[in-house]
Amino acid sequence: MPVNVNDKIKKLSPGQRKKVEARAVELIAEEMTLRELRKARKLTQVRMAKALGVTQDSVSRLEKRSDLLLSTLRKTVQAMGGNLSLVAEFPDRAPVVLSGIAADDPAHKPLGRKHVHTHA
Repeated sequence: MPVNVNDKIKKLSPGQRKKVEARAVELIAEEMTLRELRKARKLTQVRMAKALGVTQDSVSRLEKRSDLLLSTLRKTVQAMGGNLSLVAEFPDRAPVVLSGIAADDPAHKPLGRKHVHTHA
């Protein structure tokens, strides 16, 4: 017989239900499209366009793109009042926040290979 998730949730204690609901909210918040993020921030495309110095149509197209320059994404997130961080995740170590990739400040740019010193 198939199991209905709603029936399972109803059988949980109020405390367990609260934990499940809180975790569901966290999971939903972890992944959003740019459009969903803009709406969650209660911003219109017109307002975003003004903040970015582009047209509303450009914001609409931006939200539909699946491939963005990091600088474009950074500017968009900043226009929403946030900051962009880029995290690399690996199965065998803790996540690593990458620096110097989406920053305006040239001082944050990574050094070229000729500047890296290795010791044997």
